[in-house]
Amino acid sequence: MEINEKIPETMHAWEVVKPSPVDGETSPLKFVEKPVPKPKRGEILVRVLACGVCHTDLHVSEGDLPIHQLNVTPGHEIVGRVAAFGDDTQRFKLGERIGIPWFRHACGVCRFCRSGRENLCPNSIYTGWDHDGGYAEYVTVPEGFAYRIPERFDDLTAAPLLCAGIIGYRAYLRANVPAGGRLGLYGFGGSAHITAQIAIKQGIEVHVFTRGNDAQKFALQLGCASAQGAYDKSPVPLDSAIMFAPAGQMIPNALENLVSGGTLALAGIHMSDVPTMTYQEHLFHEKVITSVESNTRRDGEEFLTLADRLDIHPKVAEYPLKKADEALRRVKQGDIDGACVLRVSQ
Repeated sequence: MEINEKIPETMHAWEVVKPSPVDGETSPLKFVEKPVPKPKRGEILVRVLACGVCHTDLHVSEGDLPIHQLNVTPGHEIVGRVAAFGDDTQRFKLGERIGIPWFRHACGVCRFCRSGRENLCPNSIYTGWDHDGGYAEYVTVPEGFAYRIPERFDDLTAAPLLCAGIIGYRAYLRANVPAGGRLGLYGFGGSAHITAQIAIKQGIEVHVFTRGNDAQKFALQLGCASAQGAYDKSPVPLDSAIMFAPAGQMIPNALENLVSGGTLALAGIHMSDVPTMTYQEHLFHEKVITSVESNTRRDGEEFLTLADRLDIHPKVAEYPLKKADEALRRVKQGDIDGACVLRVSQ
């Protein structure tokens, strides 16, 4: 490792010590002091500036997702500055601001990687699940899986773009929204409110379905055409829809609201069970259901370029690193007008 700035021996970080409800009697997270990681060959060490708090962090902390690394540090919407280099790294400069996403590694040789579908790689690795993430003062990343951050975005604003934004963008593509069409968004948290901005600025009519009154008001403030309860009938037939809420029981209603030939994209990594549906009522007339699994690096590059061009700005609520558990509890409550972001350093 080539060290080009003074790196401390230890750092503060959160660890998932025992997955359980974040609003239970005992928190699944513990704030600890641990060694600063050392970058391996092809990796860089990053001093974390900010880290978004994603719903997937909640799934990792509460055990909805299986344990992939004991005592893992969550967080995968990371903005930071390059602090040191592992061997054979040359892409970034010391002090350069970069972004670290959920998607950390793919093998590059399987049939999915070779066909441009690296997000389906069976050997893929993810930040904050398979490897320590950004609820910490330092983190490492393979340099080929990091992004440059457009200058337009400050640290806090940029953080949610790195997962909520990228995944929302892939879901938007998978939903096959026609030009000038009508799009339904189910759930209206960090990812949905970014996706709504993209759609509206591209001439799409957006309708929101969510349980939170504050989230409904926020959707209307952003320019959405309507905002109603999670299970309400749509005021207009929808060409496409994206399910951001991890609630399988919402799927039948979303399908009923689609026009013939419409597409429903399921954007979450985890979802509760889907109830029984009837073929005639929910699936007939060539309606399409598709899931979304992670993203490719191309998705990320395309999205950040588009967000820069369209001047997409997430609304954020700032929390200090030491209050990450409090931010996760707010995410679980669900009625958020934007995204929660941890301020780790300046």
